[in-house]
Order: sequence, then structure tokens, then C-alpha cells
Amino acid sequence: MERAEKREFVTELNEVFKASGSVVVAHYAGVTVAQMNDFRSKMRAAGGTVKVAKNRLAKIALQGTESEGMTNLFKGQTLIAFSADPITAPKIVMDFAKTNDKIVVLGGAMGATTLNADAVKSLATLPSLDELRARLVGMIQTPATRIAGVVQAPAAQLARVFSAYAKKDEAA
Repeated sequence: MERAEKREFVTELNEVFKASGSVVVAHYAGVTVAQMNDFRSKMRAAGGTVKVAKNRLAKIALQGTESEGMTNLFKGQTLIAFSADPITAPKIVMDFAKTNDKIVVLGGAMGATTLNADAVKSLATLPSLDELRARLVGMIQTPATRIAGVVQAPAAQLARVFSAYAKKDEAA
């Protein structure tokens, strides 16, 4: 990489660290190209990104960001997984690490909070933002549905009573 390319890469990575909801750092030594491509495509489909960066450049890019506390994680062959949704990157990384033992999660960051490997694992077990929204809408709609059923029931019962009286009068 030339010096200008390095500056551009550091600037781009700095913007990523500032804008991301969460960042996960992991070792990837021994992962094949096919496995890495599969990992990247899964992350891309979920709305995240995986990058392999030189540790020195990543540490420079972290300067001046809220995630600066995770500079000590960049040792050895590391990859960076990030997403705007705080749950997506940890969830995809942990799912991929279950099937591939060569991916070792070191930690990460969520805003100004530095996460260790256990914190990333627990973050991965949380439901995504879309799942939470769906649950919230479901909880809001349930009482409305019940209210509609309760309001409708007396009217239906009243109609049945009138119908029964009408049939009784016709028979008489």
C-alpha cells in the first residue's frame, strides 16, 4: 500500500468506528478464502461488513473515536466486523464462530463501551432491533384486538336474541 492509500484507508476506517453501532474484533488465522468469502456474504446479507486491516492502521484509525479503548485487541491476524445495528455484527460473528473454530472473538466495542469476548457473546444472544420492534408492535396490537372482540361480542349476542325473538314470533 502506498502512503496515500494508507491515509485514505485510515480515514475510511475512522468513519466506520465513529458510525458503527458495534464493532467486533476476532482472530482469523487458518480460515480459508472460501470460508472468509462465505462469512463476508453472510455479514453483508445481514447489513454488516467484515474487513481485514493492518493492526497499526486500525490503531491509528481508532484515535479520536469513542471506541479507542479497544486498541489493545489488535494483536496477531485480526479482522473487524461492524454494523449499524448493535446486535447484527456480534450475532453473525458468533454464529460463524460456532461452525468454524478458527474464528476466535477477542472483544469489541459498542459506542464508548469496550466489550470483552464474553460481552460480545451475550450481546449476540439479544434479539435484533427488527425483532424487538415486531414484538413491541405485537404487544401493542394484542390489547386492541381483545378490545375489538369484547366490544363486538355484546352486539353479536344482542343480534342473536333479536333473531330468536323474531323466529319465535314467526312460529306463533
